[in-house]
Amino acid sequence: MSEHADIVAPVEQEGTKSVVRAWLKKVGDAVKRDEPIVELETDKVAVEVSAPADGVLTSIALNEGDEAGPGVVLGVLSLVIPGATQSRSGTQGHTTERPLGSRAAAIASSRNDDREQRLSPLVKRLLSEHSVSVRDIAGSGRDGRITHKDIEAHVARRALGPPASSPPSTGVGRRDAGNPRKIPHDAMRKSIAEHMSRSVATAPHVTAVFEADFSAIAAHRARHKEAYSRQGAALTYSAYIVRAAAEAMKAAPNVNARWHNDFLEVFEDANIGMGVALGDNGLIVPVIRGAQKLSLLDTAKQLTDLTERARRNALKPSDVQGGTFTVSNHGVSGSLVATPIIINQPQSAILGVGKLEKRVVAREINGQDAILARPMAYVSLTIDHRVLDGHQTNAWLTRFVEVLETWPQED
Repeated sequence: MSEHADIVAPVEQEGTKSVVRAWLKKVGDAVKRDEPIVELETDKVAVEVSAPADGVLTSIALNEGDEAGPGVVLGVLSLVIPGATQSRSGTQGHTTERPLGSRAAAIASSRNDDREQRLSPLVKRLLSEHSVSVRDIAGSGRDGRITHKDIEAHVARRALGPPASSPPSTGVGRRDAGNPRKIPHDAMRKSIAEHMSRSVATAPHVTAVFEADFSAIAAHRARHKEAYSRQGAALTYSAYIVRAAAEAMKAAPNVNARWHNDFLEVFEDANIGMGVALGDNGLIVPVIRGAQKLSLLDTAKQLTDLTERARRNALKPSDVQGGTFTVSNHGVSGSLVATPIIINQPQSAILGVGKLEKRVVAREINGQDAILARPMAYVSLTIDHRVLDGHQTNAWLTRFVEVLETWPQED
């Protein structure tokens, strides 16, 4: 009797929910043990689920776009490899040759029928909504499979084409809005929206804003970035920010905490998440664990690795789990101040760092006031006011700014 093995979603996952992103194999395909067979996606990370053994994919329980809870069965694998089947070209006996055009048409028709049979419910719905034929799309999935992203890209390209003809303008009356394009929400965008809405509804957000002089760390970075690069670490300002944030936890430990209805959970380790923008695909927050124990070099190495893998969509679930505090370096895209930055629940606070730019400031030098141009940035701490008050918030920011502004110049 044939034996079977279930393909199961990970029991532990990071994010509000997980959905099936793409099947990398179709029913009837042979697979090897540990070979990726299906991709899941949450609001934080994409996860490949591998085959538990050698076998053949015999059934798919959840299709693309379906929600996949922890431990749910995604599909079934037969552990008995069927014997070799007859070749599509037939046996070695006599075959009847058909005209070249007829054969090409038959092959094209067969391929289109096969593609239509392999469409997930989500893809079928999107094709119908946008009046798109499978013949118009070259699938980017395994074996030419069409994914929802292929349809979204096709619809976006179509929207950029020549506009539909319209009557000459009379210069009177309202202006037409044109032909708006509809881009279906992907799983990550839906989960981000749900997570953000829940955070705002759950926690009373309050934001305090300070200004930080980056002169000291700019000088240190200029002296050491080449040496760090030779050791495989990009010495970015983010590395200094993470180190300063970890140090500031000593001034206000409850910033590194989680609110529960009956108690406050304060963490010893500062597991600091650094938001990484993925363009139109949202934001992901890989976590630097035990940041308070790391040197600047170790911090820079971890940031380099995590950021590169985040942008390649190669993070593991463990890379985004267990964060106790988050940094949003929104200044890299030109923002001076963003407030409030929404707290990454169930954390108690989030740091925002604005654009670094030279500004005129007053400083006292040898007892005399002087007007200087310094590299400055606004830094903000948005708190859950159930957990933290103004005194703790300001104490944390004061220490954070102090660490940045008094950074020692020797390594």
